[in-house]
Amino acid sequence: MTGNDHVTYNVAEKRYEMPFGHLTVYANVRKDTNRLYIDYVFAPPELRGTGAAGQFMMKLMDVVRTENLKVVPICGYAASWLRRHSDYHDLVT
Repeated sequence: MTGNDHVTYNVAEKRYEMPFGHLTVYANVRKDTNRLYIDYVFAPPELRGTGAAGQFMMKLMDVVRTENLKVVPICGYAASWLRRHSDYHDLVT
């Protein structure tokens, strides 16, 4: 399954989102001046096992890099995903 190829920040919900058809993968986050704390990553049950959350994480890490942030993965899924993707290790603090 493929998303719309970009993530957006939902200010009201304090989360990054990426739609996949009529469903949305998102990460609840907190920001300070130079860090993005990923508290929770959610994929609807219909998207689990499709690679949607992984696609979302790649796009989110591109945002982190573009905004010159470091990421603090509080969420177990985010931490595990980042350990498996060495091309993003420079973003982890």
